[in-house]
Amino acid sequence: MDDLFEFSKNLGPSEEKKEEKSIFSVSELTRKIRNLLEYRVGEVWVEGEISNLRKQASGHQYFTLKDANSQLPCVLFRGNASKINLNLEDGQEIEIRGDITVYEPRGNYQLIVRNAQLKGQGNLQSQFEALKVKLNNEGLFKEEIKKTIPTFPNTVCIITSPTGAAIRDMISVIQRRAPWIKIIVYPVLVQGEKASQQIVRALDDIEAWTQAGKISIDTIVLTRGGGSLEDLWPFNEENTARAIHRTNLPIISAIGHEIDYTISDFTADLRAPTPSAAAEILVPEKIEIGNRLQNLAEILKSQVINKINRWNERLDYLGSRTLINEPIRILTELEQSTDWKFEMLQSSFLEALGTKEKTLSKFSNRLTICHPAKQLEEVSGKLEIINQSLQHSLSIQLNRCKERYERSAIALKSLGPHSVLDRGFSLTQDKDGNLITSSKDINAGDKIITRLKDGELESTVD
Repeated sequence: MDDLFEFSKNLGPSEEKKEEKSIFSVSELTRKIRNLLEYRVGEVWVEGEISNLRKQASGHQYFTLKDANSQLPCVLFRGNASKINLNLEDGQEIEIRGDITVYEPRGNYQLIVRNAQLKGQGNLQSQFEALKVKLNNEGLFKEEIKKTIPTFPNTVCIITSPTGAAIRDMISVIQRRAPWIKIIVYPVLVQGEKASQQIVRALDDIEAWTQAGKISIDTIVLTRGGGSLEDLWPFNEENTARAIHRTNLPIISAIGHEIDYTISDFTADLRAPTPSAAAEILVPEKIEIGNRLQNLAEILKSQVINKINRWNERLDYLGSRTLINEPIRILTELEQSTDWKFEMLQSSFLEALGTKEKTLSKFSNRLTICHPAKQLEEVSGKLEIINQSLQHSLSIQLNRCKERYERSAIALKSLGPHSVLDRGFSLTQDKDGNLITSSKDINAGDKIITRLKDGELESTVD
């Protein structure tokens, strides 16, 4: 908005402007204002009350959006009107998204409407998208869990308002296309706070009655006519979607117009764009059934004729066979074939028997080699060889030890004291047997013992 004030200042009198004497035409000024609004304001959301609504034969709609203090002219062109699921009426409180601009021929600023919804409906749309994501993540919309709609149903149950246009359209189409089909109508509210509860109860009742064998229903149709998002909201409730999911019977959802999508459409086994389309999907037309039956009859007739012809040909062939004309010859051939096969069997048996005998001989030889007595004999021989080897080794070791012992004994003897005595030496000991090696070790009067080669001498030291 500051740009608007700035722009207005530039349009005001100034010394420079006066000197330049720049003068705008009305068209130029209007175009500048339009460009400024479109560039600086552009697309906006506006809420207010509809008044002075005018719907033209061209499909364009003109109205004024007002609040307590101001009014805003609005135009909804035919192309955008076809995309909006809302029937505009005077007095409605709505929210509009559009582009602000100026209608140059009149110099009026206005809003070109791109989208419109009832006031507060934006919150419903957010709830719709959040629930759609939640149930999709849980797998309620998967194609692989959807049930097949029967092609030729006998009984259909329609859950809808008994006074609405949807039920009248469906019954009319069904009776025209397939008048033999039994129609059960379960009346429920299709809008309002209690509608969802009644729809859930209807689905649960039908499921329970079917399981108990009280009724036999081939297909359920959940339907109502068009309306606003608020009108269709019972079919966007989570409890409605979960009731559809837990129902074992196939369900067709036909809610509103072709452009209307509800959570029930995604959860059901099949979506129909309108109630009338649901009826056409539900039952084939009787003329179409007649044509299909006629085609099946022709196919069946052709197949029966072909089957009979093939059997006739087979009978003719069998009648020309030798079995019919010369049975003795056939029996003779069979006996010959039996003899030949017996000889082959005998030859094969003998050959197989010879092979088995060779195999048994091989196993016998292996068993003989591996017999415990044979194994013990071999082990005993090996132990005997080992024993002889040990005895020989032990004898050699003993002789070596004996020789070493004798050499050591001779060496010890040659180095011992007796060998010294034999060479003429003597040993002197005191009376206690201690060896005297020095004269300092004895005193006068001590008794000593002198050991010689052939005896001992006792003496006293003077």
